[in-house]
Amino acid sequence: MSTHNFVAIGLGPYNLGLACLTAPISELDGVFLESRPGVDWHPGMLLESARLQTPFLADLVTLADPTSPFSFLNFLKETGRLYPFYIRESFYPLRNEYSAYCRWAAAKLPNLRFGHEVTLVEYDETDQRYVVHARVGDETVTHRARHLVLGTGTPPHVPPACAGLTGDAVHNSGYLEHRAALRTKRSITVVGSGQSAAEIYHDLLADIDTYGYQLTWVTRSPRFFPLEYTKLTLEMTSPDYVDYFHALPEETRYRLEAEQKGLFKGISADLVDGIFDLLYERSVDGPVNTRLLTNTELTSAAHDPDTGTYALGLRHVEQDREFGLRTEGLVLATGYHYRVPAFLEPVRDRIRWDAHGRFDVARNYSIDHTGRGIFLQNAGTHTHSITSPDLGMGPYRNSWIIRELLGREHYPIEKSIAFQEFGAPAGMAS
Repeated sequence: MSTHNFVAIGLGPYNLGLACLTAPISELDGVFLESRPGVDWHPGMLLESARLQTPFLADLVTLADPTSPFSFLNFLKETGRLYPFYIRESFYPLRNEYSAYCRWAAAKLPNLRFGHEVTLVEYDETDQRYVVHARVGDETVTHRARHLVLGTGTPPHVPPACAGLTGDAVHNSGYLEHRAALRTKRSITVVGSGQSAAEIYHDLLADIDTYGYQLTWVTRSPRFFPLEYTKLTLEMTSPDYVDYFHALPEETRYRLEAEQKGLFKGISADLVDGIFDLLYERSVDGPVNTRLLTNTELTSAAHDPDTGTYALGLRHVEQDREFGLRTEGLVLATGYHYRVPAFLEPVRDRIRWDAHGRFDVARNYSIDHTGRGIFLQNAGTHTHSITSPDLGMGPYRNSWIIRELLGREHYPIEKSIAFQEFGAPAGMAS
């Protein structure tokens, strides 16, 4: 059994960033537990040409500490890629490049524990510490700490219409692993509305003439919404907007959460244009064997093992018309939904919950009743809006968490950076 200042569970970019930022702080002793054998950031979507939707400054550390040796620029320098990246003249790293950067940073940290699957978290009232049990092979190891940082991420979401679906349907999280098998199908249908659906459709469209399949993209959205990326809109990923949003009534925040999905779940505008351009190029020699169905929701799905096909029940939302589609290959690019980890059940009464049954995340990212015992990475769009899943706001959130762990501010935390005012001006009541 080992005792630490904090135990961080899960090792995606946010907790990995926390590991990098706490590495030079001698007063903090933390251990990071990850069930997988290594850092593996969205391996199923590391398409060769796919880029991040955020610039390279949104790395693990830079927006908290630009001098950190764990920066993306230092990664490029150490791997001999700094000048090629400079000549490339694009702020947006390749996704597989960012994944390699995360592995590079992880390799430099001694307090990461891979293959550690957390099974139970308890609280020792006498010692006033959390007790974290993790399965490592056939053994169980235990860590104790006054603080927890949850970074377990969001598991793949399968829509209700596909619950219990048999066959070889693929979620976008496993696309690359199954791409070769998909290419052998006579027909492929992609279901989804966001960046992953667009990337998969574009990838399959590029090979449509080579493999000869019929390709369909089904999206519930009324159009192919681009990610809104204007500069004044980007000011919503700021401390100012977090302060404003967090102070709103709970029901208002929930309404805004539903309305703001296009601000972080849209498609890169250049990818939307790239899809059109590719369709145009392929159409020179005649109609392209593809269909793009907007305003269309999936209502049912059934697999026929005798024919190896799926029967999809679809409904056009605006026309309220139902129709069907048969397909051999099915890709569910339906994203990810957060689920509360089962290992938290023994400490459930120590956690704050809102009226909707979700974590009641405080402004300082804590979720426990003490206000500084358990901290949450991501999974807070209902309390911290679109900043929650934003890579660029990860170092900012970690700076807050580090301040709570230390009891003082180690990395300077910006208070206000926006030109615009999000609320009614103070002192100007009618």
